[in-house]
Amino acid sequence: MDAAASRRAELPANGTPRWKVRDRWWAAFFLAPQGLGIALFTVLPFAFSLVLAFYDWNGLGPMEFVGFDNLRAQLTDPLFGRAVLNTLLIALVTVPVGLFLAIVVSVMLNALRRRTLYMVMFFAPVVTSSVAVALIWQQLLRSDGLLSTVVAKVFHVAAPDWLNDPRLALLALCAVTIWSSLGLNVVIFQAGLQNISASVVEAAEIDGAGKVRAFFSVILPMLSPTIFFQSVIAFISSLQTFDLVFVLVKNAGPDNATRTIVYHIYDLGFRKMELGLSSAASIVLLLLSAVITLVQFGFEKRFVHYEN
Repeated sequence: MDAAASRRAELPANGTPRWKVRDRWWAAFFLAPQGLGIALFTVLPFAFSLVLAFYDWNGLGPMEFVGFDNLRAQLTDPLFGRAVLNTLLIALVTVPVGLFLAIVVSVMLNALRRRTLYMVMFFAPVVTSSVAVALIWQQLLRSDGLLSTVVAKVFHVAAPDWLNDPRLALLALCAVTIWSSLGLNVVIFQAGLQNISASVVEAAEIDGAGKVRAFFSVILPMLSPTIFFQSVIAFISSLQTFDLVFVLVKNAGPDNATRTIVYHIYDLGFRKMELGLSSAASIVLLLLSAVITLVQFGFEKRFVHYEN
């Protein structure tokens, strides 16, 4: 039997080589655990929450179909409206300010030859437990804490009670959120800056552009894809704010001044056992995230410049 006949014998009826079939089976074997985990802990709970939004259920008794009553109740609930407003305020404050500070820090670090130690210091809060971060800042933001004492002495005012004053609690939450996410933004922007060719910046400076002009006319446009990517991720993350609210300000206090959508979902589903209302609120969060993301992608072509 010649070599051509031998190769034809290796082919099954459908013409696919047997080694490809074996590779596909091995790929399926190694992907199965991850796929099963995603199906059990992500896809099925997501699908069940969509169904549960149309039922009244406390988790134990019989399920009663109520149609769109849960969704209607959430859209007319002042407490849920407060949660949506607080969540949007957190996103609108933390994302622009956080990205701006991260760009400034990244540009400053990029000018250093040895920046590994600084990168580690900035990234440390990212890998630190959010509960530990909240507990540390809780001590700093007490009325007799270090930060309040410094503010009182510098500005000669009464020591602010950041976490118990409804006017300051949301601002304190935003500040801690910006601080804890700064390191991740800096690392990502550092990667974006490393992809910008130094020769392009040097050419702009040779043509007469100063440092500031080169930054706004060359570096920032070439960094815009990274800024766009991180802004999308940061907005989605800010809409899911929960752990800091739960620990830092003790259950969305004071007077629900820091109540967010995810905390509202938790409060309804796991404290009040109103799972139908909780699922309806989660659908609103999903739609809000989708709308904001679509708006961001709508402005992509206008503000994002990709290198050809």
